[in-house]
Amino acid sequence: MTVKQLPVLFLPDVVLLPGMVVPIELDEAAQAAVDAARAGASGDGDGELLVAPRLDDRYASYGVVATVEKVGRFRGGAPAAVLRTAGRARIGSGVTGPGAALWVEAEPVEEGAPSDRAIELAAEYKALVTTVLQKREAWQIVDTVNAIDDPSALADTAGWAPYLSVDRKRELLETPDVEARLTLLIEWTRDHLAESEVNEKISEDVRESMEKSQREFLLRQQLAAIRKELGEGEPDGSDDYRARVEAADLPEHVREAALREVDKLERSSDQNPEAGWIRTWLDTVLELPWGTTTTDSTDLEAARAVLDADHHGLDEVKDRIVEYLAVRARRAERNLEVIGGRGSGAVILLAGPPGVGKTSLGESVARTLGRKFVRVALGGVRDEAEIRGHRRTYVGALPGRIVRAIKEAGSMNPVVLLDEVDKVGSDFRGDPAAALLEVLDPAQNHTFRDHYLELDLDLSDVLFIATANVLETIPPALLDRMELVSIDGYTEDDKVAIARDFLVPRQLERAAVTPEELTVTDDALRELASNYTREAGVRSLERLLAKAFRKASLKDLPLTIDVADLKDLIGRPRFTPESHERTSVPGVASGLAVTGMGGDVLYIEASQLPGDQSGLTLTGQLGDVMKESAQIALSYVRSHASELGVAPESLDRPIHVHVPAGAVPKDGPSAGVTMTTALVSLLTGRPVRAEVGMTGEVSLTGRVLPIGGVKQKLLAAQRAGLTEVYLPQRNEPDLDDVPAEVLAAVTVHLVSDVREILGSALEGAGLANAAA
Repeated sequence: MTVKQLPVLFLPDVVLLPGMVVPIELDEAAQAAVDAARAGASGDGDGELLVAPRLDDRYASYGVVATVEKVGRFRGGAPAAVLRTAGRARIGSGVTGPGAALWVEAEPVEEGAPSDRAIELAAEYKALVTTVLQKREAWQIVDTVNAIDDPSALADTAGWAPYLSVDRKRELLETPDVEARLTLLIEWTRDHLAESEVNEKISEDVRESMEKSQREFLLRQQLAAIRKELGEGEPDGSDDYRARVEAADLPEHVREAALREVDKLERSSDQNPEAGWIRTWLDTVLELPWGTTTTDSTDLEAARAVLDADHHGLDEVKDRIVEYLAVRARRAERNLEVIGGRGSGAVILLAGPPGVGKTSLGESVARTLGRKFVRVALGGVRDEAEIRGHRRTYVGALPGRIVRAIKEAGSMNPVVLLDEVDKVGSDFRGDPAAALLEVLDPAQNHTFRDHYLELDLDLSDVLFIATANVLETIPPALLDRMELVSIDGYTEDDKVAIARDFLVPRQLERAAVTPEELTVTDDALRELASNYTREAGVRSLERLLAKAFRKASLKDLPLTIDVADLKDLIGRPRFTPESHERTSVPGVASGLAVTGMGGDVLYIEASQLPGDQSGLTLTGQLGDVMKESAQIALSYVRSHASELGVAPESLDRPIHVHVPAGAVPKDGPSAGVTMTTALVSLLTGRPVRAEVGMTGEVSLTGRVLPIGGVKQKLLAAQRAGLTEVYLPQRNEPDLDDVPAEVLAAVTVHLVSDVREILGSALEGAGLANAAA
């Protein structure tokens, strides 16, 4: 075919294939090419130009021969021309020509007769293109494609395909072989159909989801309209929050806050996530018992009878509850139920060792008052939000345990038991004990503010009863807000009475045995309390009774359990009096201490080591205060050696002081007199009398200073079989709290100087330098 000299038009980002009619915008270069082509049409030329893609890295090797159909402007005013493309042409070298256009040599590509293979490929490609067009519902274009019989012309219709990139269209332009073009198109069209199926599946799922949401929304609106016409409204009024708020008996400030939230809810759409938060908040507010209270029982005799029926002893806490009831009744009579906006609640702390009935006492108090009871377990709580709640903006936000307790109780004046308040921890999430300061302060808790509610909640009518085993771990500010009632433990007679009246009936019922079939003598109960258990409470005693009843149920009934039967049922006694054995040698003294489990007897041992240099070794996992007490005791003995009958040369040898049960940490100043006595006993060779126990802090001058836990220590002395106890003189008022039977069993000596103990607690005269 003859080579032509044509002006060339390079188009960026556009590839034209043979058989296309397209409008193009004319810039300066395009205008020059079009003008050259039109000049050729009116002169000697044939009115053609060559259109090729503009490439970044090289000149195009192929283009299409096109004619200018029309020149004009787009609607925006930009100059434009309509080009009709004919066949492919191979671009040769550049030549010179008239005008400003760029001229090249163009060699048209001849199209031969189609081969059988090309016809087969064309049929396959036509089927694929028809499928694509049918998915787009382009039915007129389907008819046009079906009317094309020439395989080459069919392949060049891909210039209109929107799913082919510019690079792929350029590759088709530069592929003059029709079979190769059709092969590429078949592969690309199959990939497009596969991708389209995936996209259609995704689109279908999205469309179905949207249609379902729209359908449900429409049905809900229709259902609401139908119910409104029938006058039924919502079955539970769940969506009509405004009506529920207006109908509820809410305080004025709560009503205003709730209506503000209802306004926000009505303005927000169902798709707004804040709508769910508002509904949850409104539900919580509406479920709280605003204005709902129970009427306290004012029969003081009946209240005391209920307390006595539920618990043995505990007279101090029972008196406190009866006093509370008496004040409530008097205030009600004189219309003084509220003073200064505050109710007449109380905050009581029951402190004592485990197993003395602190937790069960809270429920008994609620039954006495006729109030609702709810228990809040604080052991191990480390997050401040557990008390004050979470901010509403957090996912899964909830009100704090105090608000949830009020909601659970169903009244604004329940008895709330704050169990194990001494075991509240703190970490990076805050200090829950600090958050309790507002809850347990009668001067503040009438306006308690939970982070979730953000409303003032009146807790002044709530009777808070907190329980704790030890007071040292409670922050002083929190302890100051509570009225302390100590429950120091039970005497042996108390334990026998509790076992007889409460524990035995309960364990008989659990063992499915009647009182007629199995009985326990008081002597057996006393043996269990004295020699099988050594505790302040009665939990271990109850476990032993349960074990005895299980074993007894295997025997022939009826059966009476006496002291002689205990060994067969639960084994040998675990505890026997050991004071005589432990103090039979010089250098051992019996002290009294208080632990989280109640009072206990602490044996302090002193021994002298060989050597010619003085020194003091302390063992037994002692705290700093207890170590200092040992140093003070040794210093006192050194300074009063001659007066105490201690040979001065005996103090020049090392001394070792040990407190057994080395795995248990020990601290406190109350072992001072016991350490002094043990050292003097060691250095004078005079043993301490086995029946004697002692407690008190000692000073460098020998003064005996007061200590705490007198009642618990005397109870421990009685349990251990001690009959004489030395206490500081200034602790005499504490004896008023000690049960009479304990004072009858233990002789208490009140001393102000350690020499009073040394003069009577040590046995008769021995060699003063026996330990030298």
